[in-house]
Amino acid sequence: MLTGIILSQGDGRPMYLQIVEQIRRRIAVGDWSPGHALPSIRQLAVELNVSVITVKRAYFDLERDGVIATHHGKGSIVAEGSDVGARIHEQELETHLTEAARLGELLGLKPRELQARFKEAVEREADALKERT
Repeated sequence: MLTGIILSQGDGRPMYLQIVEQIRRRIAVGDWSPGHALPSIRQLAVELNVSVITVKRAYFDLERDGVIATHHGKGSIVAEGSDVGARIHEQELETHLTEAARLGELLGLKPRELQARFKEAVEREADALKERT
């Protein structure tokens, strides 16, 4: 089973995090729907040329976050429930908002200035969306 997951030695993040991110992305964009069977830990480790421990850590994190469900002896699947993709997008949004707040603080922006910049960004994206449609 080829997953299309590609790991990069040049990426500063640990391999297990790259696996987690790419599996999350596949689910979020709808490539893998609820109930989709993931490769076994051993299969994915062989495919990606990483240790079983690396894949096991990735699957553990995904299961802890409710993204996948593991049934011992049967393997892992994308968690049931139509909101898995939405939950992933919510988590990503929260991460990006937190990072934006941190960067704003580093730049010395006051909360109102950061809010104004965010509003401008939202308006630019809305305008770009109108142009694309």
